[in-house]
Amino acid sequence: MSYRKLGRTSSQRKAMLRDLTTDLLLNESIVTTEARAKEVRRTVEKMITLGKRGDLHSRRQAAAYVRNEIAINDFNEETESFPTALQKLFNDIAKRYEGRNGGYTRILKTEPRRGDAAPMAIIELV
Repeated sequence: MSYRKLGRTSSQRKAMLRDLTTDLLLNESIVTTEARAKEVRRTVEKMITLGKRGDLHSRRQAAAYVRNEIAINDFNEETESFPTALQKLFNDIAKRYEGRNGGYTRILKTEPRRGDAAPMAIIELV
């Protein structure tokens, strides 16, 4: 198999990856285990590639995967609104990587988690 099961059923795994992908798009950096970070990298890079395409079909494909969450720390004073994760992906993040062909994320290994000593990592947008 070409993916990690992460000790979960397929529906639990899909929900977790959707949540982590949405959180990474909103916060641009998250701390998680190494295995989860390596799996989230795959989905985030696909979402950014969809954002770079920018057409209606790619927007609908991304909307089917990314959760409908609001970016609270990105308040727009002109329109007095909070952008959603999808709007942030297509308006801000995709424009940042126009001249880049892949490699949108960086994984930095950190110290093991206290308690079970799981290898931890920080995944962030470059």
